[in-house]
Amino acid sequence: MATHKDLDMWKDAINLVTEIYTPTSQFPDSERFGLTSQMRQAAISVPGNIAEGAARGTNKDYAHFLNMSPGSSSELETQIFIRQNLESIKNIDILKDLELTRAKLYKLRNFLKSKIKA
Repeated sequence: MATHKDLDMWKDAINLVTEIYTPTSQFPDSERFGLTSQMRQAAISVPGNIAEGAARGTNKDYAHFLNMSPGSSSELETQIFIRQNLESIKNIDILKDLELTRAKLYKLRNFLKSKIKA
């Protein structure tokens, strides 16, 4: 039986967490409880919500949790822009990976919503 671990978007989101942890580990100590914590939590929320939704067992619950993941990814995107403005993150690939993950989330969420209405 397939689980969230079989989904490419979950795997992409897990990789995104790693991509966020690396640069945030180099942020100044003064950011430990600021953007470092916020960015890591937002990144972790994306695969976490995918996994939790998948485990709920109904398309309605799954779609509900998938609705939260794009919000977390948008929050993370905003925080990346802030850090880029502060010249702490130079890796534009993170934003590309984030956008790809968000697109997959929207696609699956819309599919589940269509199943709920049917």
